[in-house]
Amino acid sequence: TEEDTVCPDSVYGDTKCAGEIAVQQCTDNFMIIRTAWLYSEFGKNFVKTMIQLGSKSDKLGVIFDQVGTPTYAYDLAVAVFAALAKGIVPGIYHFSNEGVISWYDFTKAIHRIAGITSCDVRPIHTSEYPTPAKRPHYSVLDKAKFKKTYGIRIPYWEDSLRRCIENME
Repeated sequence: TEEDTVCPDSVYGDTKCAGEIAVQQCTDNFMIIRTAWLYSEFGKNFVKTMIQLGSKSDKLGVIFDQVGTPTYAYDLAVAVFAALAKGIVPGIYHFSNEGVISWYDFTKAIHRIAGITSCDVRPIHTSEYPTPAKRPHYSVLDKAKFKKTYGIRIPYWEDSLRRCIENME
């Protein structure tokens, strides 16, 4: 939840935390929205990378022991505009699409929806894919506060993924 104590474990996390603290010290009238696993039709992101790799590779290993909630940037933008239209209720909020999934299962869904059938996606442990930044095994965001405060219905991740991929075509 938004009230849980933050515990950044990377430089990236430290800078996000420092940014939140700086905003809170500057004004009482703030709305900080935390999100995760952000993707869209534009720019570089996980969905576009998995479509590209799946189209070019015959096999792919994807982490299965990290779970979270993907966020379609369009849905986040709609929610931000809706919240602003209702008026800022100061605080920290979480927003991501509904549901929970691993990176592996997310990749399988991306390929299924994109019609990629020639790539064998295999689950791998986090330890098999070392990265400079440590990533949490569980990064699911509780969105109850945002939904209650702003009365916004949040779409399910797979429905949003389908819309995103359709928009890419």
